[in-house]
Amino acid sequence: MNYDAMFQDQLDALRGEGAYRIFADLERQRGSFPKAKRHVDGDVHDVTVWCSNDYLGMGQSPVVLDAMHAALDQCGAGAGGTRNIGGTNHHHVLLEAELADLHGKDAALLFTSGYVSNWAALGTIASRLPNCVVLSDAGNHASMIEGIRHSRAERQVFAHNSADDLDRRLSRLDPARPKLVAFESVYSMDGDIAPIKELCDVADAHGAMTYLDEVHGVGLYGPRGGGVAEREGLMDRLTVIEGTLGKAFGVMGGYIAGSSALVDFVRSFASGFIFTTALPPAIAAGACASIRHLKVSQNERDAHQARVAKVRRRLNAIGIPLMDNPSHIIPVMVGNPHHCKMISDWLLDNHGIYVQPINYPTVPKGTERLRITPSPVHTDADIDKLVTALSEIWSQCALARVAAAA
Repeated sequence: MNYDAMFQDQLDALRGEGAYRIFADLERQRGSFPKAKRHVDGDVHDVTVWCSNDYLGMGQSPVVLDAMHAALDQCGAGAGGTRNIGGTNHHHVLLEAELADLHGKDAALLFTSGYVSNWAALGTIASRLPNCVVLSDAGNHASMIEGIRHSRAERQVFAHNSADDLDRRLSRLDPARPKLVAFESVYSMDGDIAPIKELCDVADAHGAMTYLDEVHGVGLYGPRGGGVAEREGLMDRLTVIEGTLGKAFGVMGGYIAGSSALVDFVRSFASGFIFTTALPPAIAAGACASIRHLKVSQNERDAHQARVAKVRRRLNAIGIPLMDNPSHIIPVMVGNPHHCKMISDWLLDNHGIYVQPINYPTVPKGTERLRITPSPVHTDADIDKLVTALSEIWSQCALARVAAAA
C-alpha cells in the first residue's frame, strides 16, 4: 500500500481548492518590528508584517527582553522537566501569581500554549464532572472544540453570541445536571465580541459554570489589560478565564485562572499539564514582565486603538471591503481562496507587505480574507504603503472582472 501517494492525493486536493498553506520564511528584526527579513531561495528581502498576533509589539519590548536575558543567565535554557518532576521554577510561580491577580482570581495555571490550555482544561473539567453537558458557542476556536470532544461529554452548540438560544437549550436540561458554557470574548477571524454579561446572566439563571477564552482580549482591553471581561467589569462572573501569553503579551504559553479548587483540580487531573515539559524559565520571566508592564501602562493600548482606527478609516475611504466589528481585527473580505492567495502573494512580492491569506478550514468557504492586525509600532508611512498597495491590487482585480465579463 502506497501511503505517501494517499498523503499526496489529499495535499493535491488542498492545492486545487486554493487552501494549501505556504509558510513565509521570516526573520523578525529585534528593535524594528514590524519589519522582518524574508528568506527566499537564498535571497533576503525586507518585509513589513501586517498579520502578527504580537498585537502591541511586546515581543520586541526592552522590558520583556531584559527580563528574559536576566532569567536565562540566572536559570539556563530549559525548565528541566515537567511541573511535577523538577520543572517548577520560581519564575513559573511568580507568573501564575501575576495572572491570578490580573483576572481577580484565587489561582492560575500555566500551559505550553493557549491551544493546550483550552484542550486540557475543557477536556478535564467536562470529563470528570459526572454527566456534565457543555454548551459551546458556534464560533468557538478549534482548541475549545477539540477539548470538549476529548472529554466525551455531551455537547450542545448554541447559535453564535445568542443568549436566547443558550437560554432555550439550558431550559431543557435537568437543573441538577452539571453544565458548562464555553465561549470567547473576541473572535479572532471576524473580530466580533461576545455579549458576556448576557451569557453570564443566562448561565447563572440555570446554575451553569462559565468558561471564557480571552486570548484575543488579554493585554488589549481593560484598565490593566485583563481583557474584555475586565473592561466590562465582569471578571467575577466567570468561572474560568483562559488566556494566552503569545499574543498581546508577546511571548509564549497559555493559562487558566479561577478558584483555588478549580485550578488545583485541573492541575491534578489534566494530562496535557501533567505529562508535558514546563515552559522555559526565561519565557515565564518575559511574560511576567510584559503583564506587569501592561497592568500599569495604558500607552500601548491607546496607541494600538489609534492605529486600528486609522487603518480602518483609510481602507474604508478607498472602498476596500472590510468586515465591520468593534475590535482590533480588520478582516479584508475577498471571498475566494485563489484570489485571496493571489492578492497576498502580490502584496508580498511587489511591495514587501506580508498579510497571510486566511482560507478554509480557519474560516468558512466563501469568506476567505486577509486578516490585518495593526500595531502601535506601524508608522504612518507603513499605513500609507499598505493603503496604496491594496488600492492598486483592488483596481487590478476590478479591471480583470470587467474584462472577464465582457
